[in-house]
Amino acid sequence: MGAQNGKDLLIKVDLTGDGQFETIAGLRATRVSFNAESVDVTSLESQGGWRELLSGAGVKSAAISGSGVFKDANTDERARQIFFDGETPGFQVIIPDFGVVEGPFQMTAIEYAGSHNGEATYEMSMASAGALSFVAL
Repeated sequence: MGAQNGKDLLIKVDLTGDGQFETIAGLRATRVSFNAESVDVTSLESQGGWRELLSGAGVKSAAISGSGVFKDANTDERARQIFFDGETPGFQVIIPDFGVVEGPFQMTAIEYAGSHNGEATYEMSMASAGALSFVAL
């Protein structure tokens, strides 16, 4: 995979629950991370004293974050609603030349900021709330 344009990493939300995803408006920076906990099964019999991990065990998780400016769009209102109602709607993350990750996420933080001589900005963080699917591009 060669160099990619950062603006092509998109975070989309299912606005109405009907499977129609819309890009969250105003985002300038986006990030997605995947994690898998390991389960250590090392014992006195482990060959050469090397650590052993249990294959397929542990908790998998993903986190999404983004920051940007308000666009007064439906997605601004929907993001606030998701946070305050504690919903776990479907999200899609489009990773250029890699694939699409889709599944439920909970908005774990939303922050608003602004200065007297600049635009109002926001930052949001989301945590996976169920099984995720991946489709390669």
